[in-house]
Amino acid sequence: MSLENQRRVDSPFGARSTAAQVINGYDLTGRTALVTGGYSGIGRETVRVLAGAGARVLVPARDPARAKAALTGLGQVEVLALDLADPASAAACARDVRELTPMLDLLICNAGIMACPEQRTPSGRELQFATNHLGHFVLANALSDLMAGRPGARLVMLSSVAHMVSAVNLDDPDFRATPYDKWQAYGRSKTANALFALGFNARHAGQGVEAFSVHPGGIMTALQRDMDEAEMRALGWIEADGSVNARFKSVEQGAATTVWAAVSPLLTGRGGAYCEDCNIAEPAQERGWNGVRPYAVDPEIAERLWTLSEQLLAQG
Repeated sequence: MSLENQRRVDSPFGARSTAAQVINGYDLTGRTALVTGGYSGIGRETVRVLAGAGARVLVPARDPARAKAALTGLGQVEVLALDLADPASAAACARDVRELTPMLDLLICNAGIMACPEQRTPSGRELQFATNHLGHFVLANALSDLMAGRPGARLVMLSSVAHMVSAVNLDDPDFRATPYDKWQAYGRSKTANALFALGFNARHAGQGVEAFSVHPGGIMTALQRDMDEAEMRALGWIEADGSVNARFKSVEQGAATTVWAAVSPLLTGRGGAYCEDCNIAEPAQERGWNGVRPYAVDPEIAERLWTLSEQLLAQG
């Protein structure tokens, strides 16, 4: 798959659709979903509508007690422990999932961190790349066989328009040779999310499992925890009167593209595509912030990233 796959479909939904509108009419009884970061922001809304449609939803969380409190009353929802920055924790979480269910229909990799100060894992990995990409790489690969043969099984990776900030750096993924830049690091990790969906789809479409990446839109959530108001004002996210810029989506709207990518039959056979506003994104123009950059849906780069990820994880 490549830019040729980035062709819009006749979706009845758009930028201001909500996750509840997208899921309306679907019966997910008997289906099992897993949503990382599913206890706050758009992750919680994703869990809410999936559970409301009858799905059993597993929610791995770094703070299980907080997650359980946030998810009380949402339906058949179960919380597990997961620290995505720690590959061993991701592997342990996968083992815990296997004890709970022999099958998985939807794997939604929603959790992430954004634009944080320079931090590294105990093994020396740059934290945004380790959390947003490598942790999900371990988890999804460890659970892929539970999805094989399940009708409509899908992996959904939460990418971002921030992929436009930077391609992946396969030579210096941990900023050892270049000065750390928080937005470059975030952009790299979000490009990696899109490329991982492409690589996962290439490996598992033959077993009936398709993978997609999505840009949910700009939404004010805890994702901005490492940014102060002055920075958000400078970026135009917050207006002079203190209100949020009108281009931002609500949480309910922000979860819509994730849910659409998880259930829409319009995406069948289009695995590997990068989606936004409840549709497949078109190739990005030279200027602007819509669409997808070629390097984020390049099969060759996806394969090189896959090999690098395996090498980094093998190093510990």
